[in-house]
Amino acid sequence: MKQAAAWLLGGLLLAAAGCVQAQSYPARPLKLIVPNAPSGSTDLVARVIADKLAGELGQPVVVENLAGAMGSIGLQALARAPADGYTLGLGTIGTIAINPVVNAGLAWDPMKDFAPVGLIGSTPFGVIVNPSLPVDSIQALIELAKQKPGKLNYATGGVGGSQHVATELLMQMSGIKMVHVPYKGSGPAQVDLMGGHIDLMIEPVVSAAGHVKAGNVKLLALTGAERSPEFPDVRLVADTLPGYDVSAWFALFAPAGTPDSAIALLNRDLQRVLRMPDVIRVLTGAGFTITPSTPAELRDFHESEVSKWRKVVKTAGIAPD
Repeated sequence: MKQAAAWLLGGLLLAAAGCVQAQSYPARPLKLIVPNAPSGSTDLVARVIADKLAGELGQPVVVENLAGAMGSIGLQALARAPADGYTLGLGTIGTIAINPVVNAGLAWDPMKDFAPVGLIGSTPFGVIVNPSLPVDSIQALIELAKQKPGKLNYATGGVGGSQHVATELLMQMSGIKMVHVPYKGSGPAQVDLMGGHIDLMIEPVVSAAGHVKAGNVKLLALTGAERSPEFPDVRLVADTLPGYDVSAWFALFAPAGTPDSAIALLNRDLQRVLRMPDVIRVLTGAGFTITPSTPAELRDFHESEVSKWRKVVKTAGIAPD
């Protein structure tokens, strides 16, 4: 009887300790790793979310930019961080879905080393061309490319990036061939596109919008599943190629093994943040569609994205530069 009572008392004490620990989380500042440089859309999303999430959690959320190797440096740091709920990371289509299938020898696995917290939002890419190119639709572009196989060229910000695989998917679904011209970043690529040295590129619409409105480039179509309020008259690639759907998405992850209680609390507060009017105003004003999710929904979405891009990369034979 005494031994049984001792076990019962021990169990009650452990349960109480666990309850106290759950109630006290978070008890110190959190870190949000951004695997990109401190500029651009990814950093904007991270800082907006970190600022408001801190208010919900009652603890500072410190943004740490760890750029390099197409996001691998930052995500490797996230994968190796303690799974205690105090380290988060911002994953994107390029860093946590495409990069790991292009670079198969990475020290981290996109599905095994991270715990999904929740989706934040997405923005479509735009198929932009030099104004002198005699096409005004995706169908016309496809027809021109078939008339001149291997003659049209397209720019990207680098081999194996989201722009590259998005264009490869376009070519695979339409049966056309174009020449890839990789640049060290989208900025120089856009300059050459406007200068007539490049025929086209697929670029996140948030970064191409200014040039489109100024008439420096022509926007043929958007790559997402829905039309953009900013460009309501611009059609979708999917109108010509059903099933084509590519968006630059953003989501929060934690190291694998992070307690479910911490993940649930973080997801709850993230969803609260994404409903705040000022957050909605900033993100939609920057061209984003807010797409909150549960951790399970993010896991399923992430798995489908990795599988989708693995097939595209394999078919195209894309290898690390």
